[in-house]
Amino acid sequence: MNPNFLDATGLLGVQRDARGVVTLTLNDAARFNALGTEMLQTLQQALDAVARDESVRVVVLAANGKAFCAGHNLKDMAAHPDLAWYQRLFAQCSRVMLAIHKLPVPVIARVQGMATAAGCQLVAQCDLAVAADHATFATSGIHYGLFCATPSVPLVRNVPTKQAMEMLLTGDFIDAATALQQGLLNRVVPVDALDAEVEKLVQSILHKPRVAVAMGKALVYQQRELGMEAAYQLAGQTMAVNMMDEAAQEGARAFAEKRRPAWKV
Repeated sequence: MNPNFLDATGLLGVQRDARGVVTLTLNDAARFNALGTEMLQTLQQALDAVARDESVRVVVLAANGKAFCAGHNLKDMAAHPDLAWYQRLFAQCSRVMLAIHKLPVPVIARVQGMATAAGCQLVAQCDLAVAADHATFATSGIHYGLFCATPSVPLVRNVPTKQAMEMLLTGDFIDAATALQQGLLNRVVPVDALDAEVEKLVQSILHKPRVAVAMGKALVYQQRELGMEAAYQLAGQTMAVNMMDEAAQEGARAFAEKRRPAWKV
């Protein structure tokens, strides 16, 4: 992965530092970083590259401009009144969301502005989310006769059902403080503190063994879809395998010897 570049379309900035932190920056401010086919393809390629690179530790998903992401471009959608075209678009978007879900490293949304419809979906799909205190969120498709069905998938897995249904049925905006209270966000800070707050999460993750983080992320999402008994079986097996890893063995030795673990992270 090229450490610092704008992709050929100019739609996505990719930066990678020496620690293995990759920042993907949506770069179509004039169209509010809408998730058109080109943007989705570019994001998919970047996420696929991250998935193949075992030296990556954390991904930060950011954006340039006033909006984080306004979701799909309804003007483009109106220009293609074709069922097959719509099916391809939403399937392409779902693949991007699932790529975030399946990455073995945490993905942190750095939300500097408005996130609507599939843009709100993008925030909900990330593992962690930090927002500026002026950021706003909505699943606003219903205003235009389009229920935000695909955004509802991660939304109802982050936000209590009645609050999610209110967002989906009304399309009304919520502010960052409300999004934090309802579970869509982890942290809310003034915009000038946004980078520092994201960095706090990054630093904390970087001090943990990559293998444990990867196993943990996969387990949390997989067990959530299971019944209680099956979830405990899967969680127990995951912890047993995790304990066989050298990082966990070193952690156990360090605990017994009352010292800090000497991990190769």
